[in-house]
Amino acid sequence: MKIEYAKLSLTGNRKDNQDRVAIAVGNEAALLMVFDGMGGHSDGAVAAETALAAVQQVFEATPQPIFDPQGFLYLATSAAHEAVVSVARDLDVDQRPRATCAVCLVQDDACYWVHVGDSRIYLLRDSAVHRVTRDHSHVEVLIAEGVISRSEALEHPMRNYVESCLGGDDALPGITVSRRHELHPGDVLLLCSDGLWSGLTDPEIVKLAYESAAPFPTVLKVMCEVAIKNNGKRADNTSVTALRWLP
Repeated sequence: MKIEYAKLSLTGNRKDNQDRVAIAVGNEAALLMVFDGMGGHSDGAVAAETALAAVQQVFEATPQPIFDPQGFLYLATSAAHEAVVSVARDLDVDQRPRATCAVCLVQDDACYWVHVGDSRIYLLRDSAVHRVTRDHSHVEVLIAEGVISRSEALEHPMRNYVESCLGGDDALPGITVSRRHELHPGDVLLLCSDGLWSGLTDPEIVKLAYESAAPFPTVLKVMCEVAIKNNGKRADNTSVTALRWLP
C-alpha cells in the first residue's frame, strides 16, 4: 500500500481528554480508529480505551488481507461493545461508561467502514466531500424527517443527544457498516470525533485537507486547532485519524 497517515487528539476546552485514536498498519491492510468517550457518563475515557483495545485485538488476530471485511468490522465493533459493557456490568445501566466510534479498514485498493454514534468518517476526493457518514443522533432523525434543516441542527438543544453507542445496555447498538468503496489516487479518508466536525463546515474540512503543502501531521494539527477556535468555550475533545491514498 502506498499511503501516508497521521493521527491527533487535542483536549479542547475540557478538563480531560476522553477520546482515543489509533492507526494500525500491516503489510496488506490498515485500520483507522476514533473512539469518543461520552462525557455525560462516568469513565468515558475507560470506555473509549477499552473499545479501541478490543478492536485492535481482533485486527491483530485476523489474517491479512481480511477475507470478509464487512464481517470483520461488524465482529470487531460487537467485541468492542461487549468489552465496554463488561467493565461496568455491576453498575446501573444509566451509570455505565459509553463511547461512540468510527473505524475504517483499507486494503486491496479499497476501504470499508463502520460507525456507531456521532463520530464521523469522510471520504474526500477531487477537493470535495465524496462520502460522509450520517450520525446516529436525534437531530439526524429530525433532519431526515424534514422537521429541521441541517443549519438548524447546529444550534438544536438536543444536538449532542446520541441514539446509538458502545456500552450501556447489553443488547448490541445500531451498527452501520459500509459497502466497498474503491480508492482513487489522492483520496483522503478522515475519521473524527464530534469535536472536529462541529467546528468545521464540509468546505472548511476540504480546504484544510487539500490546500496545504505542509506534512500530513501538520495539516491535522491545523485542522483541529481551527475547529477548537471556532467552537470557542464549548470546544470538546477534538480528535482525528486520516489516511491519504497515494498514486
